[in-house]
Amino acid sequence: MTSPGWIQRVLGTLPKQAKHTASGIPPRPLSRDRLAAYLRRRGYRFALDEDGDLTGTWDGSRFWFLLLGEHEEILQVRGRWSRALPLEHRTALGLAVNDWNRERIWPKAYVREEEGLLALYCEVSTDLEAGATDDQLAQLVACGLGTGVQMFAALDAVVPPPGGPTPAVPDD
Repeated sequence: MTSPGWIQRVLGTLPKQAKHTASGIPPRPLSRDRLAAYLRRRGYRFALDEDGDLTGTWDGSRFWFLLLGEHEEILQVRGRWSRALPLEHRTALGLAVNDWNRERIWPKAYVREEEGLLALYCEVSTDLEAGATDDQLAQLVACGLGTGVQMFAALDAVVPPPGGPTPAVPDD
């Protein structure tokens, strides 16, 4: 009987992976330059922040493209909702985030207190230790941005803007 793949990986007994994907194109290592080149090809506007991370704004919310891990092998697309809420909304926002995380795979959502307000973040993280093809990289960036923008739009539809009217939400 063979061990599940995750156990083999932990124990270091996982067989070597094939050098090519099904398409015959070998995965290449992830790098900030490669990620920036992809974003440029898509026509996205972005900049380098003070930490050297790629960042831009999509539908009014800030997103970062982070390379994490000891060898920068983990791609994380992280977004921050364009709005912040007062601390008294912590319970309601926490319930909304828990509902989101329970019902969906992506993105992971969480709330942080920043400068006396609540900030909402989302993340999609992928370990690319074995590298990635251009198609895989495109799919991961699209997943991070698409699901993040979707989550923020869902909240925009139900959370009243500061000083604005309460959205029309059906009452069960």
